[in-house]
Amino acid sequence: MRAVAVFEWTGDEAKPKTSRLVPICIYDGQQFQDADEYLARPFPLALEGDVEYQLFNDGKPVGLFDIETAAREQGAWVGYGKHFPMPAAKPAPKQVAKIDAEDDSQSDTPILHRKHHAGDAGGSGGSTTGSGSGSGPADPNAPAPDPDRPTLHKGGDASGSSAGDSSGSSSGSNSGSSPASDPDRPQLHRLPDSSSSSGDTSTNGSNQPKLKKKKSDEDEGYVSDVSTLSDPNRPHLFRGKSAGYDALVTPSLRGMPPDIQQQVAVSDVTDRPEHVWDYIWANADDEGKMKAAMEDLARTALGLNPPPAPAKPAHKSTTTAHKPKQPTPPPQPAPLVDEHFRVFELAYGSGATMVLSAHTDGTGEQEKFVTLIGQPDLYGNVAVLVKNVTDAAHLDDTPRMRLVDAVDALADNRGELVFELRGSTQRQFALYRVLRGDAKRIFVSDTDAISAPTGQ
Repeated sequence: MRAVAVFEWTGDEAKPKTSRLVPICIYDGQQFQDADEYLARPFPLALEGDVEYQLFNDGKPVGLFDIETAAREQGAWVGYGKHFPMPAAKPAPKQVAKIDAEDDSQSDTPILHRKHHAGDAGGSGGSTTGSGSGSGPADPNAPAPDPDRPTLHKGGDASGSSAGDSSGSSSGSNSGSSPASDPDRPQLHRLPDSSSSSGDTSTNGSNQPKLKKKKSDEDEGYVSDVSTLSDPNRPHLFRGKSAGYDALVTPSLRGMPPDIQQQVAVSDVTDRPEHVWDYIWANADDEGKMKAAMEDLARTALGLNPPPAPAKPAHKSTTTAHKPKQPTPPPQPAPLVDEHFRVFELAYGSGATMVLSAHTDGTGEQEKFVTLIGQPDLYGNVAVLVKNVTDAAHLDDTPRMRLVDAVDALADNRGELVFELRGSTQRQFALYRVLRGDAKRIFVSDTDAISAPTGQ
């Protein structure tokens, strides 16, 4: 299942001041489902708690949004939660050169070797027979012992160590052959048995130490009785779960403020590769030509281009020839208010898909809106696939089309155009698929709200 929504916010994109998420559709593998109604119990499935959406801008992931709660606003469900930036990618692990274990002569890795004593060369017969006898012959070729080298000793039991300290028989016999003990030299001792250990340290049967946190009276806290306090603003803590669906929801974004911004949001259990929708022109001048052609078509649709002047009839002149008049420069084209021009590559290797939207000044019927979807044809002209023209007085009959972005709604590596169909009091969202020179509307949310344009 793959859910598509629109994330709306005000303020900074990195840290939105207010935000909300509007669900659009859920693709269940066979067909689209209206996300505002699909599996509503009472929240729809697209707005259940802990559902995470990934935010996209032109196909690039730019953030995350986690749903915490939902509420109905203006007859539709919206979700509220927390916005997070995209986590930074972990750096690639450093490649360490492999070292042959058989030949470590050129390796810088330290290796521990066992020291060869004088008696090891003669086999087992050369080993010492007792720890305190010291009667074996000394090798004249053996190197002198290093007094600064630390030596590890095996700790004996308490009785043997105490007897050796009192009698001095064994230590006296070794005093002549071993160097004097260094008081600063570290020594390792075996952990004593559980019978002789204190109550702060215990063993687990393998002589491994186990630390325990010591309890003290300072760690205990005491709370005095506050039932006699009469502060009305004092918070009260209650045991148990929250009210769930009956909990109050405080929306952070209401209505349609003028500075609202929108992004596409997708929730999918499968991580899919990044697919950028931006089209790269083979010739940089082609983009300017196509944009100028789209603007001219938009002005014609809005009625801003004056009709061509009628041709004047030719008059025969009987007098002397006059000087030819200088040609009048063409008038400047009428300005387009709030113009937006985007070019998409909706599939790998496909052509350019252009979307232009703008409107005129004025109020009521004087304020007109236009949205065009077009593609370049074989002759370098613009082929218009969808044309939407309306005015502010008839938005409920013909809503205004506002482009949000492109999204892969079917997870087939082909993008669909997401439009907001905004009326005077309500709105819808629609998906358009552009394929083989045709633009087809494949989904529209809340079909009972307002009418939606289907094509040119």
